[in-house]
Amino acid sequence: MEEQKRFAVIGGDARQAAAGRALARAGYEVCGAEEVARADYILLPLPLDEARTPLAALLRAAKPGALALGGKLSAEAQQIAREAGVELVDYFTREELTVRNAIPTAEGCIGILLAQRSQTLWGSGVLLAGFGPVGQALGVRLAALGAQVTVAARRAGPRALAESLGLRSIPLAAVAGAAPAFDTVVNTVPAPVLTEPVLAALRPGSLIVDLASRPGGTDFAAAQRLGHTAVHALSLPAACAPETAGGFVAQTVCAMIQEREGRA
Repeated sequence: MEEQKRFAVIGGDARQAAAGRALARAGYEVCGAEEVARADYILLPLPLDEARTPLAALLRAAKPGALALGGKLSAEAQQIAREAGVELVDYFTREELTVRNAIPTAEGCIGILLAQRSQTLWGSGVLLAGFGPVGQALGVRLAALGAQVTVAARRAGPRALAESLGLRSIPLAAVAGAAPAFDTVVNTVPAPVLTEPVLAALRPGSLIVDLASRPGGTDFAAAQRLGHTAVHALSLPAACAPETAGGFVAQTVCAMIQEREGRA
């Protein structure tokens, strides 16, 4: 009988705990950092932050041949793994996890919009900057709630996709000209998009929700000066739906292991 493989799950947040439960359901023996020396696989947090995760000590304690899996790996983390002689791979680069994570991100954003606004989304105009996985997941859900969604995207392909889904679209370069029609904007682009001129063109007292990773795509200081409410909503999957988000991580790392072992 094949010996049960062991996963050491590092980190105590709700998403990691949920991932551990999902890995146990998938047939792995799950332990914590105290048993990392006996683990075949090590599940590290997302994002992998050396300030919060004692990575060097953990990986030095790993047994030979162990595989470590982390999310959003920094160059520092990769160097630590090399020095410890442990293979470290990034599960956040997997397309399926990006697509799945977009679902709780979209739901979390809608929750923020509902909490911060005094009007229904139904019948309201929403400007959505960017139409990658998060923009797509959010755009169709906002439209299903009756919002009139205008997608601003740099490339023609995503704009065409938005239109095929029943949304409006404009070039990203045209955001400043379109801004006076909106009091609600969601940004998903990790680049300066909502600059001071764009923010100044929005309706007074607008709401901006920025979903892009740090530093975001919004000039937050300008938004405050102009009297807008700007929320930088980071890590929404872990914050809003940790059980689902942890399951997505477990599903992804299981697929990665199966591929490596030729079982996919």
